Amino acid sequence: MAAPLPQPQTAYNDEEKLAAFDAHPLFMKSLPADDNLDPAVQALQNLAYDGTPDEVASNFKDQGNEHFRDKRYRDAASVYTQGIDVKPGPEILEPLLCNRAACNLELKNYGSVLKDCSKALTINPKSQKALYRSGCALVALERYDEAIDCCDVCVRHFPDNSSAKALREKAILSRDAKSKKEQEKAAKELKERQERRQLSMGLRARNIITVPDSETSEPNPYVPHIDPDSDPTNPELVFPVFFLYPQHATSDMISHFYESTPFAMHIQAMFPPEGSRPEWDTNNEYNAGSLVVYAITHKMRILKVGKKMTLRDVFKAAAGKDGVTDGLVLKNNCLSFAILPSGKVEKEWVQEYKNSVAQ
Repeated sequence: MAAPLPQPQTAYNDEEKLAAFDAHPLFMKSLPADDNLDPAVQALQNLAYDGTPDEVASNFKDQGNEHFRDKRYRDAASVYTQGIDVKPGPEILEPLLCNRAACNLELKNYGSVLKDCSKALTINPKSQKALYRSGCALVALERYDEAIDCCDVCVRHFPDNSSAKALREKAILSRDAKSKKEQEKAAKELKERQERRQLSMGLRARNIITVPDSETSEPNPYVPHIDPDSDPTNPELVFPVFFLYPQHATSDMISHFYESTPFAMHIQAMFPPEGSRPEWDTNNEYNAGSLVVYAITHKMRILKVGKKMTLRDVFKAAAGKDGVTDGLVLKNNCLSFAILPSGKVEKEWVQEYKNSVAQ
């Protein structure tokens, strides 16, 4: 009789081999939850719950400890939960709760840590692990005073517990640092509120009228503010100022125009008699000695500003008369002034403005 022919063997890759091991009841990492279990799996499951509640829970605790050593914290917590669910006696239940708290501490589930530790302390008010792990969770939650209390109780019962002493020191340092930071933040916010209130009062005293920004205007990185080096009893304000050149439809910004500074100082710096000229000044008309300054008030009045005048002088000149409220306009956190060559260009611009207002 002829010998049977050899049968072809099925090739398995590494993943298939691992899957085959995981499917075998003896090598399963966890029991399946399906109702129709393999008989061998069913037998293993029955075996896992064979014994008294304390014996079963103790077995689950040992399994959970293996998972924890392998840093499989979720698996460990799940197994500890199985042990807790069989309702063992207090001597087994306390370490199961503490161990599950350790898993949740690693997983940063601090609320669950506190719940399990609280239950463990109900069983044993001197539970060293429950006290310490409660302290760790409370520090993570920035509940420093409660953490310190937990450490104090732990050290009182276990004077040699260096971890609890170190945690207590950490909690004290963190609490003090947080308190200092909160105080600094509160002081900063108070100072900012006082400065905003002082600035608001200063703007009103200077007859400055703030108007809403247009939706298309770009945010201004500069804002009016009080000079921190000025006399607190008579603070000096600093403004962003636009110098507009209507003849050429362009402008310059002076980011810090101190209100006590005369216009001549800025104009002299921007248009020196013998300095280089802007590209747009093709007719060489813009030099400090031949320029004039105009301001427009909220009520559309036109004011000629002498170059020796300061912003403070202009604020007074722009004030309304006979009970009429008027003043310079602050828009997009900026004041604006028109700069023109004196003579023909100036006269034409003034007349054109007056005509536009009259319409």
